Amino acid sequence: MNIVCDPIYVINLVLCVIILIFGIVGWRKAGKMFPLYIGIAFGLFGVSHLSTILGLKEGLETGLIIIRTLAYLLVAFALYEVAFKKK
Repeated sequence: MNIVCDPIYVINLVLCVIILIFGIVGWRKAGKMFPLYIGIAFGLFGVSHLSTILGLKEGLETGLIIIRTLAYLLVAFALYEVAFKKK
């Protein structure tokens, strides 16, 4: 395992963790699912960044594609829910 200490991946990981925490706190305070969905999506992006930092990117390439795709779809779903939700 080769640790890749690229500052971009480290900063992205830290920001993903912060957004995940904000999403959980926002969900608990507001009771709305939107912040939780966004937080979970960024948590998934964080998993992707962490695996890159840990040097696992090549071995987990297919899994990372799936994780990133799920994260993007979760963001799209959350935004769709807000944009087209019936009152």
